[in-house]
Amino acid sequence: MPESKKKPSSKSVRPAPVTYASAGVDIASGDQAKERIKELAKQTFSRNVLGGIGGFGALFKFDAKKFKDPILVSSADGVGTKLKLAFQLGIHDTVGADLVNHCVNDIAVQGATPLFFLDYLATGRLENKVIEKVVTGLATACRENGCALIGGETAQMPGFYADGEYDLAGFIVGVVDRDKLVTGANIKTGDLVLGLPSTGLHTNGYSLARKLFFETAGYKPNERVKAIKDKAGAALMKTHRSYLPIIQKLTAAKLVEGMAHITGGGITENVPRILPKTVSAEIELGSWPVLPVFEHLRELGSVEQDEMMRTFNMGVGLTIVVRPEKYKKVAALLAKLNEPHYTIGRIVKGDRKVVYTQK
Repeated sequence: MPESKKKPSSKSVRPAPVTYASAGVDIASGDQAKERIKELAKQTFSRNVLGGIGGFGALFKFDAKKFKDPILVSSADGVGTKLKLAFQLGIHDTVGADLVNHCVNDIAVQGATPLFFLDYLATGRLENKVIEKVVTGLATACRENGCALIGGETAQMPGFYADGEYDLAGFIVGVVDRDKLVTGANIKTGDLVLGLPSTGLHTNGYSLARKLFFETAGYKPNERVKAIKDKAGAALMKTHRSYLPIIQKLTAAKLVEGMAHITGGGITENVPRILPKTVSAEIELGSWPVLPVFEHLRELGSVEQDEMMRTFNMGVGLTIVVRPEKYKKVAALLAKLNEPHYTIGRIVKGDRKVVYTQK
């Protein structure tokens, strides 16, 4: 007789249970990171912060009695592709400061004092040491600017971001009394346009800068470049500076008619944001020292002047518009603060544009 076959067991082998961790999200590691973030954030708190970190919404007690007619001013931004360079160099603390300072400047030019800041940090696989460095940079810059790191979101998104990469964005809220709000509405012909120096690219123009440095020129991030007297990566990673202390002194003395933070779009697109419809800004090229990094970028790509001016800040991170009769007081105040400045143009009749002339 033929040998009988064994019947398969009625008990099937169950697959191992699927967990969030097996899908790439490590909740335990995320919890550890959040505990450290809480500690860093607490270092920025004032008595106005209620409840600490961890609630569904961050709580801030706004003291309206300090203001006659308070106006809240807010802004949101990101660091952009400067992060790509941070990944290459393994430098993660300065991008947090970049983000905070950028947002602070955006509201400070309207006369606002920052109150609190929230961040959004999304990554593929959570690396606690990297997260801690980023948040340390955020917390340090918040303390320096007198605002609280009141909350935020840390998200693990495997499959959306490559391992070792993350995205970073922030949101800030500040306050100013209505009669101290700086809008540029009273800017008129004859007013002077002053420029305050940037530290470098700040947080804009990195897609073009990275292409020119690392593809066109073939530089390595740690390679020293003779033309700029610095390493390629170090030159591009210089921290976006905060102009808040200077702006506060100028506005307290009622010396400015308008201010523009020179970010994406350069002088070309940012100065018109504060101009009345009947005037333009005549900006004189050659009236301020362009940083070597910008000149070298121009040479590497044979980049046209207009493209440079609407992509990079070109060495001017903040412009202020002042009455000619107040210029001496402005210059004296800036000198007292050891802050260099350049008279880069004037306000003329026009249709809310920047017109360039050559010195």
